[in-house]
Amino acid sequence: MHDIGILAIIWSSVFAASLLAEKTRLTPVLWYLFFGSLLTNFGAIPIEMPAFIVGLAELGIIVIMFSLGFEEETGNFLSSIKRSWGIAFFGAVVPFCIAYGLTLWYWGEANMALLCGLAMTATAVSLTMVSLKSEGLNKTPAATGIMTSAVLDDIASLALVAALVPIASGEATFSAFGLLLILAKVIAFFLLVTLIGAGLFPASRGLARKIPIIGHFSLKQLLAMNGGEYTVLALLLIAVLVGLLAHAFGFHPAVGAYMAGLIIRQEYFSDDVQKTDQGPHRRTSSYEQARLMIDNVAFSWLGPVFFITLGSKLLFDGPLFLTTLPQALLLFAGLFFGQIISASIAAKYSGKFNWPDSLMIGFGMLGRAELAFVVMDIAYVQTKVISAEAFYTLMITCFLLNLSVPLTIRWWKKRFKPTLVIETVAK
Repeated sequence: MHDIGILAIIWSSVFAASLLAEKTRLTPVLWYLFFGSLLTNFGAIPIEMPAFIVGLAELGIIVIMFSLGFEEETGNFLSSIKRSWGIAFFGAVVPFCIAYGLTLWYWGEANMALLCGLAMTATAVSLTMVSLKSEGLNKTPAATGIMTSAVLDDIASLALVAALVPIASGEATFSAFGLLLILAKVIAFFLLVTLIGAGLFPASRGLARKIPIIGHFSLKQLLAMNGGEYTVLALLLIAVLVGLLAHAFGFHPAVGAYMAGLIIRQEYFSDDVQKTDQGPHRRTSSYEQARLMIDNVAFSWLGPVFFITLGSKLLFDGPLFLTTLPQALLLFAGLFFGQIISASIAAKYSGKFNWPDSLMIGFGMLGRAELAFVVMDIAYVQTKVISAEAFYTLMITCFLLNLSVPLTIRWWKKRFKPTLVIETVAK
């Protein structure tokens, strides 16, 4: 089959996955993985994808991670850290320890258990926010706590992935010097990206303003070039370049893409007034337009290629599925209760949320999506650190955790919403 034919099949399945996601209120990511496995098992697409599809899939995860970072409002994120740091810390450490301990007990491989723990650490904030929005709860204090905590988890998880994957994959030895070297590289990379965001992007008024030629340039000028015609191209180029920078440091390009999105601020974009015969009619935000276009690329036509390609690795094996099902159920139960208890208690006592909000935060942090699958792709497809049994176990666990998010939020809404109404009236 021609490579373009494979892409046509993949894109066709995106429509079916999106329709099922809307009907079931589950994240489309789960259905992309399902269709990837279904198409491969029925022979519609090959098990070994051609280089063209593999390249598109890699570009897809870079754009996805850039989009997730780009969506974050840096100011709101920084202002909420003080209240949410405990939720992020305990809501990540407990799931990591549970996943690490159980998978180490299952297979006795420390490197495998390490990456399994990392895969189960980061929260799928997009799934939770969609579920909260469908219930009319996306503007509540709990939603803000979930968002900030999830972003902190994601950043910490990315740092851990950058530091620990080389050790787990055998590219670096586990020694005091080796660990310090990796940590130094992580710190250097994050500092370099931060300096780019603080000094190079706003060069005309930042730290680089005294440098010849560069001092007369700013990212805002590039984004506004030809009336904003090349805005999306400029943003994608930044994502790829910072991804290559991360790769040069020995990290996955997705790490750099996420950081690139996080340091791009709304002030780099200009607002245009649409003029009519009656004068200025409305203001259209170039930032919002760019964000919508990046989201469309990431989640509608390029990102799904990554998830369907990853799902194609899940070849149906009845005995293997039955073998891993008890392990997956035990891992799910441990993560379900561990995540809710740890995040809820942290929200109550470190974030000073009330109990209804705290439990809602615990339910909202159950999901596992983009970053979890990035870690699984690195661990199973790229580095071969985890086995097929571990891959099946993590996939089943992610499905059950994601299924739990809309169900628990809908169930708790009956107790949560009266409290919300009382607090709103009091204000």
